[in-house]
Amino acid sequence: MDDLKKWPSPTESCPARLPLRTIALAGTGAGLATAAFAFSGDWLHLPLILGSFGASCLLVFAYPQSPFAQPRNVIGGHFVASLTGLVLMALFGVHAWSMALAVATAVALMLLLRVPHPPAGSNPLIVMMLQAGWSFL
Repeated sequence: MDDLKKWPSPTESCPARLPLRTIALAGTGAGLATAAFAFSGDWLHLPLILGSFGASCLLVFAYPQSPFAQPRNVIGGHFVASLTGLVLMALFGVHAWSMALAVATAVALMLLLRVPHPPAGSNPLIVMMLQAGWSFL
């Protein structure tokens, strides 16, 4: 119950807005990165974009100093979480419980391996919902 008291009240102010230059650069970077991966994927006939990519762009381009936006975390987190989804799907198939187990395992592994990247937490769900193959990795 004490945790509920930590929620901001509706009258509290929003977080400070980023400078307009940062907003413009973040939007431009996110658009260019997405285009580069999407066009490369089309050219290579490989899916290089996944649902959590947009959230990764927000962290990388708008908050580049965040520990979650560092290359080790972005690449490592996506790799660990996607691998976890693929392994658990291969072992148990796609079920509500195996999806929950995959997300829990991916979160724990990212933290254990010191590569937490919040957007990657959705990768096991994406892997299982797509019933992706090993080439997804």
